[in-house]
Amino acid sequence: MPLTNLDYLKNITDNDSDSIREIIELFIEQIPQSIESMHKYLGEKRFSDLAKEAHKVKSSVEIVGLTDLGLALKNLQQSILKQKDTDTYYLTICRFETEGLQAIKELKEVMSKL
Repeated sequence: MPLTNLDYLKNITDNDSDSIREIIELFIEQIPQSIESMHKYLGEKRFSDLAKEAHKVKSSVEIVGLTDLGLALKNLQQSILKQKDTDTYYLTICRFETEGLQAIKELKEVMSKL
């Protein structure tokens, strides 16, 4: 079963394949950079930067239908701002990495059909 769901994306773009392609390309480009940044920020204990990155990428994952992951990233951001649940940061980043990379695979397949 696919992780991604492009219903929302199709709706906001009026199912315009050029717009869909552009947004997917941005996602494919952004996610690996965000994964790397989040691991780096956590390792360097740059929690403010980690919260900013989680906030930045949250809408990107939600637009391709990863709503549960979007919620996890929102919770990560809020936990960092409240300085609590520090033991969950790494797990959330790993989940983001796993699901983000899987979504990229799925979206590349979608792109080949646009």
